[in-house]
Amino acid sequence: MENRALADSLVKNGLFSEELSRRLLTEAEQSGQPLEQIIYLRRILDEAAVAKAKSAVLSIPYEKIDPLTISAEVLKLIPEETADTYRLVPLSFSNQMLVVGMVNPDDTRAQEALRFIAKQNNFSLGVYIITPTDLEMALRRYSPYQTVIQEAVAALNIKPGSNLSVTQRAINLEEQVAGSKEAPIIRIVSSTLKEAVERGASDIHIEPQRDRLRIRFRVDGELQETAAMPIELGQPIISRIKILADLKIDETRVPQDGRFRTLIFGRDIDYRVSTFPTPVGEKMAIRVLDPTVGLKSVDDLGLVGRNADLVKEGINKPFGMVLITGPTGSGKTTTLYALLQILNKEDVNILSMEDPVEYFVDGINQSQIRPEIGYTFAAGLRQAVRQDPDIIMVGEIRDRETADLAVQAALTGHVVLSTLHTNDAVGVIPRLIDMGIEPFLLPSSLNLMVAQRLVRRLCQSCKQQITAPANVQEIIKKELTKLTKDELARFAQMVPGLQPDGPFTVFHSPGCPVCKGKGTQGRVALFEVFRTTRELEEIINTSGGDESKVRAESRRQGMISLRQDGILKAMQGTVSIEEVLNETVET
Repeated sequence: MENRALADSLVKNGLFSEELSRRLLTEAEQSGQPLEQIIYLRRILDEAAVAKAKSAVLSIPYEKIDPLTISAEVLKLIPEETADTYRLVPLSFSNQMLVVGMVNPDDTRAQEALRFIAKQNNFSLGVYIITPTDLEMALRRYSPYQTVIQEAVAALNIKPGSNLSVTQRAINLEEQVAGSKEAPIIRIVSSTLKEAVERGASDIHIEPQRDRLRIRFRVDGELQETAAMPIELGQPIISRIKILADLKIDETRVPQDGRFRTLIFGRDIDYRVSTFPTPVGEKMAIRVLDPTVGLKSVDDLGLVGRNADLVKEGINKPFGMVLITGPTGSGKTTTLYALLQILNKEDVNILSMEDPVEYFVDGINQSQIRPEIGYTFAAGLRQAVRQDPDIIMVGEIRDRETADLAVQAALTGHVVLSTLHTNDAVGVIPRLIDMGIEPFLLPSSLNLMVAQRLVRRLCQSCKQQITAPANVQEIIKKELTKLTKDELARFAQMVPGLQPDGPFTVFHSPGCPVCKGKGTQGRVALFEVFRTTRELEEIINTSGGDESKVRAESRRQGMISLRQDGILKAMQGTVSIEEVLNETVET
C-alpha cells in the first residue's frame, strides 16, 4: 500500500493530524521504511486502527481473528513457508471457497501465490485484512514443538543413559558439528527459540541434569518444564547457541555472556545468553527480549486513575528525578521504557545508560554500561551531562556516587529517570539519605517516587465474578476506609455498583482454551505513586526524612497503596485477589 494513501485515510478518520502525517511521510521517504512499519515501531496507533484505515482504502474488509478457531485441516491448504513468506494465513474453507487473512492484500507476489494455490486445488478465494499480531498468532499453529523435538532426537539415534563424561561429550561435539548430525541440533535450537516466543516466555533455561537435559521456560514469572531429552544432547545444543551468540565453544570452565538477534514470526527478537558451569555440564539461561511484549504503553502497564495522572504530571515537569522502585523482576525497566516512549519526541535529546541495553528504541541514544573497563553508571552520567541532554535515564542507582550525580543532574535542569531498590515508594527518601545524599537537596531534585509489583493477569475470556470470602471482605473494607472521599469516588467510577460497606465481588478464571487452562494471560503491575509536595519538603528539612513522618504525609496526600491498587484491579476483574494479598502488605 502506498504511504500517502494510508496517511490520507488516517487523517480522514481523525487518527492523524496533518502535521504528524507530513512528518511521518518524510521519515518514511528518508528511511525507506513503509509508513505502517513506522507507526508500529513508534506505537503511535494500535494495529486494528491501521488495519481499518487500510480496509477503507483497499475496499477489503478487516477481520479480528481467533487463531484457535483455525482447524488443522484448513492450515494444510497453504504451506507454512508460503504463509510466512507472503504474510497470510488460511482462516476457513467451505463450499469450495478458501477464506484467507492477509496483512498486505495489495502485495502482487502474495496475490499470485494465492491464485496459483486456488487454481491447483480448484477452489475460489475470499480475503480479509488482518493485523500483523493476529497473523503471528495464527502462524504459531503450524509448529507443534514437542513433535519437532521428538523427530530431531529420533534422527540423531542417540541411546539415553550411555553415561558419557562431560569431556567425552565435548570431544564428540566436534564430530557432530562437522557431520550429518548438525541439522537435527539446529532444528531443536530453532524450534525452542520459536516456542519461547510463541508462549510469551521471558527466559529459557537449558539445564543438564544427571540423567537428562531439561528445558524450562519462564512464563508470567513462573518456570515451567517444556521439554526433556537425552543428556548427550546438552553440549551440542549449548554449542549451537554459543555459535549464534559468538561465544567461545571450547571454553566451558568459566561463565560467558553474549547476545544475538533473529527474525521470528515477523518480529525482531533479541536473545541475551549467559552460561554457567556445573559438574554435569554447562547450564545456559537465555533472556528473550521481544519488543512487542517488553515495550508497553503506560495503559498496558496497569497505571490507572490518579496514579496515571500523577506519573504523567511528574515526567512532564522541566526537571527533576522520577524514581521507580521495587524488587528484582518487578518490571521497573519495562516501566522506564514506557515513560521514555512518552517523552521520546523530535525536539528532545534523550540519553540512557543501561546494564544491559534490553530493547533498542528509535530516537533514544542508548549506551551499554561496562563496569569491567571502568564505564560505570557514575562514569556514564558524568559524560551524559556534556552531551546537551534534556532527559537522562540511568538503569539503576546502586551507589552514593551515582545517586549524587543523578541529584546534581536533576538540579541543573534535566529530567532524570532511574530505578532504586526499596520496598515501597515511601522508602525512597530514607534510602537516598542512607546513601549519603544531603536531605535538603531532595525536595528540589525529586519529583516522583513510584513503587510497583508484578502479578498475573486473569484470562479475560473465562473470568467469572464471585462474592469475595468473608475474610477477604474484611480486608477490602478495611483498605477502602483508608481512602479519601475523592479517591473512594474514583474507585466507585471504575467499579460500577461499589458500596463502601460491601458486599464486594472479585473474579477468578477457571481456565479455558484461550489461556490453555492456566486461568491467566500475561502480567500487570500494581503501583503506588508518591510525589514531592511543600508539606513533604518541610518534613524532610525539619526531621531529616523521618520515615514515620514521611509515611504520614503519604496518607495525607491520599496515596493509593500497592494493596489498594491491587484491590481495585481485583474488583475490576484484572487480577486475582489472592495474588494481590500475597504480593502486598498492609500499610
